[in-house]
Amino acid sequence: QVQLVESGGGLVQPGGSLRLSCAASGINFAICDMGWYRQPPGKQRELVALITSAGSTNYVESVKGRFTISRDNAKNSVYLQMNSLNFEDTAVYYCNAYRRLIFTNYWGQGTQVTVSS
Repeated sequence: QVQLVESGGGLVQPGGSLRLSCAASGINFAICDMGWYRQPPGKQRELVALITSAGSTNYVESVKGRFTISRDNAKNSVYLQMNSLNFEDTAVYYCNAYRRLIFTNYWGQGTQVTVSS
């Protein structure tokens, strides 16, 4: 059974930082592309950051220079370091694993990030 478990969300003031973690089990983590998505209140889910199985990264324009995605294949984990957080970063953040060969997505349950003064 595939499980993606996010942690690290919470309440932070503008300008603050958080580090999200996602621990995967039940999948061959090393061959998955891993992503962080977010869904702000009343809006659609969007891709925030992606790291491929080869280690290439990509970010949505609004977080470039502030967020960093990384992975540790030995720990079956992916991380999202979020700095200089602002109100617009408030959302539920979801971990995603994508297996290209079988066109399959796996999702975590989400973790809430709230930026508020």
